[in-house]
Amino acid sequence: MSKVLLVLTSVALLGLSGCADMNAKPSSSESTPAKAAISAEAQAALAAAQADVKTVKARNDLWTTAESALKAAEAAAGKGDSATVLKEAKRASDQAQKGMAQLNYPMRKIGD
Repeated sequence: MSKVLLVLTSVALLGLSGCADMNAKPSSSESTPAKAAISAEAQAALAAAQADVKTVKARNDLWTTAESALKAAEAAAGKGDSATVLKEAKRASDQAQKGMAQLNYPMRKIGD
């Protein structure tokens, strides 16, 4: 009896998985819209910000403001908004550099 139930369950699952493929979306190469282009200056600023954030993140000293500014710049690049990319990428680089500079601050003991 349990073998019959196992076989019926397997057949039902195979049938449902076949139906799931019928509603699948077309391949991504057919429906991918062209990305909006940004200026060369914005591309350079974004690349610099990504490098700065990556460097600081590797040292575990990344400020959350730098990370959020980089995400905003990348989102704006996807939309083709060069002005926002420049603004947010410069902010991300600035915050990353300030995070690195903070490592050089003298240590202070509380209570002395």
